[in-house]
Amino acid sequence: MQSVTLIIDKRRELSIKYKKLLTSDTNSVLISKDLISAIKIIQDKEPDLIIISDSIDSDIPDYCKKIRALTYNMRPIIVATSKSAELQDRLAVLENGADDFIPEPVNSEEFIMRIKAHIRRELESNMDKKVFLPGKNYSLRALKRAISENNFWASMLVSIENFQNYKETYTELASDKLVQTFTAIINSALSENDYLGSISENEFLIITDGIKAEQIANFLTLAFDAVAPKFYSPQDIKRGFMLMRGDEFAGRRSNFVHTTIGVVTNEFLQYTDTAQLMNSLIQIHAMADLPSKSNYLIERPRISGENSVRNEVNNKVVIIEEDEAMSLLLRTILDLQGYEIINSPETIPALVIIDAGTNLKGLELCKKLRENPDFDRTKIIVTSTLHDKELVLNTGADLYIPKPYEISNIVKWVEMLLT
Repeated sequence: MQSVTLIIDKRRELSIKYKKLLTSDTNSVLISKDLISAIKIIQDKEPDLIIISDSIDSDIPDYCKKIRALTYNMRPIIVATSKSAELQDRLAVLENGADDFIPEPVNSEEFIMRIKAHIRRELESNMDKKVFLPGKNYSLRALKRAISENNFWASMLVSIENFQNYKETYTELASDKLVQTFTAIINSALSENDYLGSISENEFLIITDGIKAEQIANFLTLAFDAVAPKFYSPQDIKRGFMLMRGDEFAGRRSNFVHTTIGVVTNEFLQYTDTAQLMNSLIQIHAMADLPSKSNYLIERPRISGENSVRNEVNNKVVIIEEDEAMSLLLRTILDLQGYEIINSPETIPALVIIDAGTNLKGLELCKKLRENPDFDRTKIIVTSTLHDKELVLNTGADLYIPKPYEISNIVKWVEMLLT
């Protein structure tokens, strides 16, 4: 994506000259003749660099101070140009918010190199060093610029799901390689005019042409699923899930990593700010997420029945426990924690706690529940006196807790699994 430079200068010929000098494939240049029009451009485009000339009808140090106050949350580079080369004028400008002072007439080559150096430093300061992509602040700035454009665009929120579990199991070094590989795959699918930035260590933002967004999303899901198995151990591939390590009190299984992509365009709704757009992206991304499979979803037109159905948080918990005293204790504790305790999994619960039992019938029930597609999103905790972590997790349980256990420990896991 191009950087944006704003020139605030009343002089038509010189401002056009500066624009021609600085315009390139990587830098877009805008011109404003006064503070009022400059403010609108600053709000819409959040320029990376602002050049202020002393041709404006204002004291230039005071003007720099006003611009800095207006842009405190985005902190662009401010370069002042002036016909004066006096030391006091330079000091006054720098003291009031400017990052650099260039006396006029300018040397064209030096002028270009100075501005390029400032823009390069601005981009580097916003760079995620792990994947060499612009970070979250710059990505939000890119979204804001997209909103102000009239062309048909699409924004894509791309994430690697189960990333923290992978990182915990395979170490940070392996997770870094996974992210870097996926970054390279994403870059291969984009053109020069597309934007790719980082939102967090496992989330990315793409801004692209609205027409090709679905093609990119389809390619990324297929490509990620093709390369991801190379990042697992043969043992995990054989058992079909990651076996979490490092907790001596519990055994936990985790689905393999997959990618989820939410896509929002300006085809049906004209967004007014980045918060509104990010909320839409997060919602469509959440709808796209499948438990163990890469998937993407593109925002479609709203139907008239929108919001007619109330979606409530599922906090239903089923407890299947042979020990009646333990069953009563668990029900009481979890009820006090705000969970709704139901008697059987006929209504789809958020979580099922199963005691494997002395005859291990609980493991058969766990397997049946996991094979039922209606229970895809239901978490299952299995407790057992049989201390065979892998046997229990192979039945489909999300978590194995050996008996006897502390009530506080199981409450902690319930909260973690349902958060």
